[in-house]
Order: sequence, then C-alpha cells, then structure tokens
Amino acid sequence: MKDPACIFCKIANGDIPSKKIYEDEEFVAILDLAPATKGHTLVIPKEHYPDLFAMDEQTASAAMLRARRVAGLLKEKLSPDGMNMTQNNGEVAGQTVLHYHIHLIPRYLSDPEHINWKPAPAEPEVLQSVFSEITGG
Repeated sequence: MKDPACIFCKIANGDIPSKKIYEDEEFVAILDLAPATKGHTLVIPKEHYPDLFAMDEQTASAAMLRARRVAGLLKEKLSPDGMNMTQNNGEVAGQTVLHYHIHLIPRYLSDPEHINWKPAPAEPEVLQSVFSEITGG
C-alpha cells in the first residue's frame, strides 16, 4: 500500500526524480538530498510503512539485507573508512519523513560529522531498575 501524500512513496513510484543507486521489486536506494557525508544513501521500501514497528518481520529482514547490499556497493565504490547505518523511529528520535528508511552514511577520517553519542556509565541501580522494568525481574 502506498500513501499518496508521502514523498518517499512518490520517489519509490518514480513520480519524483531521484538519484537511484539501487532498485529491486521491493526496495529503492537513493542518494540523500541533504547528505551528512559523500555517498549518504537512503534505503526505502516501496510499500509505505510509517516506521519499523509497522513492518512485518519479513520486510524488516529484507530491509536489512538490502541495506547490507547497498552498503557493500558504497564501500566498494567510495572506499570510506567506516559506515554508519541508522534508522530513526518517531519524530523525537529524528525521523523527519514518516516512511521507514535506513540511512547509510559513509564515514571518512576527514569528515566533520559527529553522528555518534558519547557513552557514559550508568549507575548500577539505574541499570537494575531498567532491567526490571523490561523483564519483570
């Protein structure tokens, strides 16, 4: 099912031009119009899913396989020093288009991006509390 108001549905359907670097029956991969780094690519299912939680397991698995395939292409052609693969769910998590997609962001030693978070140790009591909340134990 497609959402006629969704920009990614329009791109996947070919109604809006894009720089497609990969396409098959279920997915398309396009260069991001506002790239974080050279080669920043979006892997998008052709069917409309607002986020990961709206997808069935088969499609979610297929998305990861396509992301791996396209990331391999980017690695081969652009020779990045690393690769971020991110996927945001919900506006508060940074999702700006409410159509599931995976960001592939090639990383270069010379790029100015700071995409990673700064880990800080949690107090044992806090970890236990969260563990109990999730597992009931």
